[in-house]
Amino acid sequence: MKKMDKREYIRAIKDVIYLAYCGVNGKIPSSARVQKMDISAVYEASQKHLLTAICAMSLESAGIKDDRFTQASAKAIRRIVQMDIDRAQLFEHFEKENIWYMPLKGSLLKDLYPKYGMRQMSDNDILFDSTRAEDVKRIMESMGFTCGHIGRGNHDVYYKQPVSNFEMHTGLFSDTHIALGLRDFVEYYKNVKERLIKDESNACGYHFSIEDFYVFMTAHEYKHYSNGGTGLRSVLDTYVYLSKLGDKLDMQYIKTECKKLGMAEFESQSRSLAMNLFGAKKLTEENKQMLKYIAFSGTYGTIENMINNKVAKYGNSKLAKMKYTLRRLTIPLSEKNERYSAVKAYYPWFYEKKYRIPLLFFYRFGKGLTVSRKKITQEIRILSKRNR
Repeated sequence: MKKMDKREYIRAIKDVIYLAYCGVNGKIPSSARVQKMDISAVYEASQKHLLTAICAMSLESAGIKDDRFTQASAKAIRRIVQMDIDRAQLFEHFEKENIWYMPLKGSLLKDLYPKYGMRQMSDNDILFDSTRAEDVKRIMESMGFTCGHIGRGNHDVYYKQPVSNFEMHTGLFSDTHIALGLRDFVEYYKNVKERLIKDESNACGYHFSIEDFYVFMTAHEYKHYSNGGTGLRSVLDTYVYLSKLGDKLDMQYIKTECKKLGMAEFESQSRSLAMNLFGAKKLTEENKQMLKYIAFSGTYGTIENMINNKVAKYGNSKLAKMKYTLRRLTIPLSEKNERYSAVKAYYPWFYEKKYRIPLLFFYRFGKGLTVSRKKITQEIRILSKRNR
């Protein structure tokens, strides 16, 4: 398919939003509206936001079958089935070995959607007792998983072909997030187990209250939104969650906790956008600006958003770009520097011995010229574009 221009993409995104709206609200799309859609463009746009399955189900309800959508929907269901099986097996091991755990995000949100497989999942996120990381590694490998990495950041990564991916969280946020401006998040969730409620149906499982689940869901969305951006799936998640549980939520508690995290305004804006966009209500100007940013971000954001957001923290002048560039080139030597924890986590060998730290500059410079050359070139191009 040829690359879409901006107007074609916007049209396709509007169609994706409409199909997702129909899917979660149990409505059959208008035949007249569907006939006007560029199905190929809708497919491409829905892929960017992990909404292909719900669009496929909506189109099918309108009598439209397309092999690409059918295959994407089948793959989404197959992935969920496999990860549900693997998660249940993993929790059996945890129960036997007395390891406390809590499923997170998509593994629970998917069950609130009208149909199984409608909410696509990329991985399984599980919080667990961080002191048992090596035991979890042994268990995961015994189940046929390969360890992607362990002991880096706030989650360990495991995957099993063809479709099962697990992120095993030792914490919800870690010191590596301080460099992203999320110090309040790190402090708030430092002793997260104190906020958890014990499951009644098992010995080692925990869960959030429905309010704390929503606060964390929003915090996770904000982490992506304020860095590289987030996609329409997160907006749809908010709509589905509030539609299902909104009457039961203590909104005053939620607003108080969001204020502690410094994201009260974001929560209000994202809630407004979700309920208006997928509730078929008129969008405010604020909604439209937020939607524009999200629509062009895709599920996991873009490097351009990430760079622009970081530069914007220094203002929007050429001096801001200079400050950003110096920040990228320099190595933080003091623990008081907000970037120290992140660099320490990703380059531990250099920080084991203080005399190695100056060598990190040359290591990163060499890596930038070789392994990360394409990424660095793209970063330079984006910074140059800001001048225009």
